[in-house]
Amino acid sequence: MVAVALAGFAWGIFWIPLRALDQAGITGVWAIVLFYVLPALTLTPLFILRRHQLLHSGWSLHIAGFLAGLSLVLYAGALVFTDVVRALLLYYMTPLWSTFLARIFLGETITRARWSTILLALIGLVLILEVDQGIDSSTFGPGDWMGLASGIVWAMAAVWMKSDGEGSGTDFTLSYFAWGSLAAFALTLLPFEGAAPPPDWATIRHVLPWVLPVAILLIIPPSFAVMWGATVLSPGLLGILFMTEISAGAVSAAIWAGEPFGLREVAGIIVITAAGLLEPVQKLGRRAIPP
Repeated sequence: MVAVALAGFAWGIFWIPLRALDQAGITGVWAIVLFYVLPALTLTPLFILRRHQLLHSGWSLHIAGFLAGLSLVLYAGALVFTDVVRALLLYYMTPLWSTFLARIFLGETITRARWSTILLALIGLVLILEVDQGIDSSTFGPGDWMGLASGIVWAMAAVWMKSDGEGSGTDFTLSYFAWGSLAAFALTLLPFEGAAPPPDWATIRHVLPWVLPVAILLIIPPSFAVMWGATVLSPGLLGILFMTEISAGAVSAAIWAGEPFGLREVAGIIVITAAGLLEPVQKLGRRAIPP
């Protein structure tokens, strides 16, 4: 639980290197490609070391990797092609999809604590994103569809990984980066309005000295944490814990991008944090009290 929550927090500041890439001339989906391909290349020794497991684990591993990779590529695409608020709102409906899919396919019971957790998480989401102020639904563009689809596809990936009792978090992560790289390249082929041309080698070489450490520190470890968490945690709880990304994003954007941060945002962060702590604290309490 802690690993997944920290992973969400780390990815909450992912907008910073994305904006830096945009300023450096690598814009749109090509920034997404770079942040998938570079980690995949960095993990080449691990791919070689675990090549037998990756080749002989069957389609279950690669279906999970494909779903996870496609989901987060679509989410990144939503951040590019629609407003950040809309992308976050549409993607972070995933605790609902995950909980319902886990009930249908895994037979998990939806407890009162889980309903309370989902309710708290959604209230925090409404507070931070000001959903109650209204979102114009008259223009539901490609980015909005990607945001909605990304949450649903991630819920499917989480349920699949949880149902695979023999799955390894390491192999899921490697499969995720491999299929995610292919999905990112596929995204560049779609005829989006305003799509940017591919960057030249000189531009890529210019950003490599700082992009490589970002990939190693900010992308790879959280990916391992989330994929490992998906093998042991309930899919619904996984999505709720990952909502720390919203809190981290709101705080970091207020500090470094000058975006609004007041009582509403503070209240939202407190509520989302309470949602993430509700089930872990409840489980720790049960363990502390002898039967």
